[in-house]
Amino acid sequence: MAEPLPTHTPYDGSSKLFTIGLKPLDPANWIEVDRHLLSYLAEKRRLYDVIPDRVFVEDDGTRDAQREVLDLLDVYLPERFPETHRRTDGSVDVKGAADHPAPPSPIADAPLVTASLLVQEDLILMRRGEDGWRLAAGSLCFPSSWSLAEKFGKPLQQIHEPVPGFGPGTRPADLINRMFDGLQGQAVERYNWSIQSGDGLYHPLSNVERIDRATNRPTRFPDGDVKAHAFIRVERQTLRKLPASRDILFTIRIHLDPLAVLSRHPDRAALAASFAAQLEALDLAQLDYKGMTSDRDRLIAVLNHMAKDA
Repeated sequence: MAEPLPTHTPYDGSSKLFTIGLKPLDPANWIEVDRHLLSYLAEKRRLYDVIPDRVFVEDDGTRDAQREVLDLLDVYLPERFPETHRRTDGSVDVKGAADHPAPPSPIADAPLVTASLLVQEDLILMRRGEDGWRLAAGSLCFPSSWSLAEKFGKPLQQIHEPVPGFGPGTRPADLINRMFDGLQGQAVERYNWSIQSGDGLYHPLSNVERIDRATNRPTRFPDGDVKAHAFIRVERQTLRKLPASRDILFTIRIHLDPLAVLSRHPDRAALAASFAAQLEALDLAQLDYKGMTSDRDRLIAVLNHMAKDA
C-alpha cells in the first residue's frame, strides 16, 4: 500500500525556516489525530519505561498547571475525536490503548504524563519568572535534535541560543518574548521542518553535537540514495495560555513523510521547486544547525529532478 500524501507541506513557502511565522489557530483544530495514534502512544510508553528522566521533567509547583492541561484534553478529545477517545469513569482513554501498562514511578502520577498518553503531541509548559518565560515542565518523547534535560529551567533566550539569528539580544528573541507576554485567549500555531535519515520519532541528538563527533560533516545518506532514505520531519507547534495558571502550553506534533511521496503529490512540481529553493537559500550556519551541510546539494538535485519530471 502506498504511503499517504503529507498532511502538512510548510516547505511550499508558507512557513520559511528561521522565521517566527505564527498564525491564529482555530481552537477546533488544536490537536491532530491520525492513523498512527496507537503507534505514537506505544513509542511514548516505551520511552517512559527505558529513559523516563530524558523524556519528562517538572518543577515543583507545576502539578496544578499540569492538571489544567489534562482537564482541557479530557473535555476536548472525546468531543473532537469520538472515534478514538471516550469518557470512562470520569476520565478519558484512547480506544485500543487501555490495556497498556502505566508509566513507571515516580512520573506515573504526573498529570502531564497522563495527558501525553492521550495525544501524539509532545507537551511543554512555559512559566513566567523574573528572567522571562522558562521551561517549567515537559513531556518530550519526540525531540527534533534537542535535549529536554538541557533546556529544563532555562528562559526562552537561552533555549533558542543555538538557533542562528535567535540568540540572546537578537530581534527575533525579543519578539518571541513579547509575543509570549502578549498571548491571551487566541491560540497560535507555526510550522518547522527538516530532513532526517530514517523514520525515527525520538531524535534527541543536536545537529551541532552530530557534527562535532565526526569529521568533515559526514553525510546522513552514505550510500548516496537520498530519495530512498530521506524523511521530511514536519513540526506543527501550537501555543495557548492556560486560563487558570497563566502558564503557556506549547505543543509539538511530529509528522514524518518519506521524501519519495512528493513524487505522487498533485502539486509536486511547485512543492519540490519551493523546497529546493529554500534549501538553496540557507547559509552555512543554518545548514549546520539543520544537519544538512553535506547533503544539501544532493537533496536539491533530487527535488529539482522531481519538479522537472512532474
